[in-house]
Amino acid sequence: MAYSSSTRDFVALSDLHPNLAHPSVIGVVIGKTDVRGFPDRKNIGSERYTFSFTIRDSLTYFINVHSWGREDYIRSLSQSFRVGDCVTIENPLVQSKEAEREEKFNPVTPSCYKLLLSENHSTVKTSSCYETDTKLLSLLHLPVKDPQDYYSLGDIIANGQSLDGRILNVLAAVMSVGEPKYFTTSDKRKGQRCEVKLYDETEMSFPIICWDNESIQLAQSWIPRETVIFASDVRINFDKFRNCMTATVISKTIITTNPETAEANVLFSFIKECAQLGGLHDKMDEQSKGSVNLETIVDVYTVEQLKEKALQIDGKLEPLYGIIYGYISTLDIDDNISKVIRNRCSICRFIVNEMSNTCTFCSDVSPDSKSTFASFDILVDLTDHTGTLYSCYLSDCVAEETLGCTVHEFLTLADDKKTALKWQILLERSKIYFKVTLSPNWRTGLKVNVLSCKLADPTEGSQSQSLLGKETGNKRLHY
Repeated sequence: MAYSSSTRDFVALSDLHPNLAHPSVIGVVIGKTDVRGFPDRKNIGSERYTFSFTIRDSLTYFINVHSWGREDYIRSLSQSFRVGDCVTIENPLVQSKEAEREEKFNPVTPSCYKLLLSENHSTVKTSSCYETDTKLLSLLHLPVKDPQDYYSLGDIIANGQSLDGRILNVLAAVMSVGEPKYFTTSDKRKGQRCEVKLYDETEMSFPIICWDNESIQLAQSWIPRETVIFASDVRINFDKFRNCMTATVISKTIITTNPETAEANVLFSFIKECAQLGGLHDKMDEQSKGSVNLETIVDVYTVEQLKEKALQIDGKLEPLYGIIYGYISTLDIDDNISKVIRNRCSICRFIVNEMSNTCTFCSDVSPDSKSTFASFDILVDLTDHTGTLYSCYLSDCVAEETLGCTVHEFLTLADDKKTALKWQILLERSKIYFKVTLSPNWRTGLKVNVLSCKLADPTEGSQSQSLLGKETGNKRLHY
């Protein structure tokens, strides 16, 4: 099949072959890499530049395009179009590709050829898809892989480190898009990084990281809690620092935004349902143990070590996860009930105004459809032999599990029963999983969320404390 415009015919990508003279092709750009330079072997001391992109002209056919040349030419060409644009290419060189070698770093394509662009002989122009063939536009929403061939986020987390280094496909919704961060490496090279949080029916928070400008620019166009992506050939890794699985966009990756597939439609329905039920963003901000796999958290800290570690991550957005063997030293559950239980909006799950008992956040929702529910919202102090973490956040289901009762059961307890419950928990040596984030507005500068608090196994706890004691020495407890 050949596409036509008012001026000329284009060769279908599936009909290309090396003996074709002066071919012209048209396609929609579905993937693109950053410009990079490398030493020119023919001219010692100078550099050549290159970038690649992938174009598609049908349901089943797409091809990689490589451009080489002077810096000015390559950068100008790269800046002339983005992912999602339609381009026409005149007189490219059609060359057989070495699939095994080239597809290690480039998108896997059904074509046995690749296109090479020459500064002197080839021309690339952006073209309005509406002027050529409106069918090209729809190709932007069709994954390049089998739409059923993907891992759910829950599957990735469940398989854990066994997937470290694997190249996989992911279908997920966009929870949030971080601001691009720019940096300079030790060898004076400039770099950038952007982290996007994904979610699906199986997992509420999963990071995918972009290191190149092209994918970062694409990510900035995504609308949180509305956009769905199918990311083909992303690299899965285990992040030792954060004790979690992550995905990374690499040169092989092609991302399809808002794919038109049955599987994506199921996810769109899930997004809509979450928006109606509310609370998705609050689950992220006040992450409970349900969205963190506790088995991936293995690093043990003393309170003193944790405070020192927190100083080292100053300026970084990533949270710190770990374990403390200590005890709850302050637990005022038999005091003012407003310090223990707060009402939340059933639509958005945010804390409601205490005086009016109404939500001021989701103001566009009819008051008749709003309701509130009671939830634990407790500040506790955590102590071990090296010091104390003040005003740590113990909330929702983690608080229910720690106290051994639901909110409604707690409300039926007499005051003396609440005091007795407090002393059952206070000063009991526990294994405490935590998440720490820097929060200048929080009273201590560190926001500590308790992810789990259960009685410690005596053997496990003593062994850990013995090892930590050798590192920190015997120090007085600070209250």
